[in-house]
Amino acid sequence: MPRIKIEMPTEFSFQTEMPVTIGDVNYGQHMGNDAFLRYAQEARLRFLAQYGWSEKQIDGNIGLIMTEAVIAYRAQAFHGDTLTIEIAVTEITRTGFQLTYRFTNQSGTDVAHLTTGLAFFDYSAARIAKTPDAFRLQFPTLS
Repeated sequence: MPRIKIEMPTEFSFQTEMPVTIGDVNYGQHMGNDAFLRYAQEARLRFLAQYGWSEKQIDGNIGLIMTEAVIAYRAQAFHGDTLTIEIAVTEITRTGFQLTYRFTNQSGTDVAHLTTGLAFFDYSAARIAKTPDAFRLQFPTLS
């Protein structure tokens, strides 16, 4: 099976740091695969908050639901490492968007590349919704 390659954007619009805690380390003594998705979600929450949004509220009753996630591991992360997580919106569609994440350690080594597909979701109607104009206005080069 060919190795998955996630194309990294040239610019990221958001950056945050998180320490690797002992609870995120597995029996191999490195950060477990499940922890990467939790860190991506925390970084995504911080990213959305800079616009006054949350996963449950982007525009009125419109929030987000994840449709896919891909992780390409590049190096190990260990307890005590500080990870920098960068995020970029890399695609906007009629009903959602793609976020690309780059995880690097304190030495600048790429630890993981991630991408998540997110759909806009009307929680009151329990169905997929159109991409809100408020979201498109924040990322005009992709709309």
